[in-house]
Amino acid sequence: MEYISTIEASEKWGVSLRQVQRLLADNRIPRAKKYGRSWMIPGDAEKPADPRREKNPPVQSLSSELVHVIEATSLPMPIHNPDAILNTVKEERIRLQYEGELAYLRGDFARVMGCYHKTGRDDAARLRASLIGVAAAISLGDYQAYLKIETYLKSYVGEGSESGTAAVAELALSSVAVSVTAPNMVPGWLKEGDFNAFPSQMRVPYMLYLRAKYFMCIGKYEMALAVAQTALAFGQPEKGITFPDIYLQVLCSLACYCLGREDDARRLLLGAMRIALPHSFITPFAELVSEFSGLVEQCLEEAFPEYCEAVVGQWERTVKNWIVFHNRFTRDNITLILSLREYHFALMVARRVPYAKIAEQFNISVGRLKNIMLEIYEKLYISSRDELAQYVLISNKGA
Repeated sequence: MEYISTIEASEKWGVSLRQVQRLLADNRIPRAKKYGRSWMIPGDAEKPADPRREKNPPVQSLSSELVHVIEATSLPMPIHNPDAILNTVKEERIRLQYEGELAYLRGDFARVMGCYHKTGRDDAARLRASLIGVAAAISLGDYQAYLKIETYLKSYVGEGSESGTAAVAELALSSVAVSVTAPNMVPGWLKEGDFNAFPSQMRVPYMLYLRAKYFMCIGKYEMALAVAQTALAFGQPEKGITFPDIYLQVLCSLACYCLGREDDARRLLLGAMRIALPHSFITPFAELVSEFSGLVEQCLEEAFPEYCEAVVGQWERTVKNWIVFHNRFTRDNITLILSLREYHFALMVARRVPYAKIAEQFNISVGRLKNIMLEIYEKLYISSRDELAQYVLISNKGA
């Protein structure tokens, strides 16, 4: 190895001889050797960084950090081996997001929550991970875990937060509203399709997926299908698999099924299965077994019989958890899930006020009141006055 003197190092690095001597005294030049009073410095040694700059690195805003995390976690996963994405990312927080998404798609919701908690105090990573964190809490029926995430997200939704940061926090909360079929809790920007507050890296296709889910909630299946198809048009399937693209294709299938286009629904559902099931991504289908009324099982038996038990088994486990979560969520948010007028009707019906008296008070027909009550029962997933009382009267007492 060639060595240079302190004077030569001074000239090479453009610093004073005294500065080189100080660096040597502080052991900041690797592999330098001292012989008597002289120093021999490796010829290939780099000038050490200024310690003052090391102590004061540039501070990134949360908004810019969040944009970076979103962009880094929006890359497609390799189509033949999605798990390979874990070996290509360098940042731990980015790897945690992909690990959580893979675990969610495979139904390992406890692992998803583990990835969420590992984000620690990295708010950019935690805000990003909250999207699947709340979904995993619902699938686990863990309402307390959800409340903690909800409290965290709401701390960013209030005034004073940067618009992009607040928008991402509200996005995660909105995903819960459409998941538990509470369209009244969906914010105006989602209803109107105004995504200007969001980082551009997130607007397509996930934002359109959430908007399509909103239209499914309110029974506008043609709109849901059109929005989902538009979102899919932005995808690049030849580059790999993305989390939203799988769900968009399943949602297109469900919209077709609700429109009575069963052949299209079957074709789209089988297409989504061909992409997802070879990698054991069972969750997108297990979540919708009930909504497809047997079509999921038919497609599995036809093309993927080896996954039938896994998909149906996950559905049987998580549908109970979903009901537990939905019941708790509904009790806590009854006045938001129902309109004010619906809530007044629900209170009176729960208190056993005769339909004729309620209809007279609100100047509507008894038939119209019965139709309104059927809509309320559908929103709450109940079928009787006794069940209604469990939501409305208990919630009213606690108010």
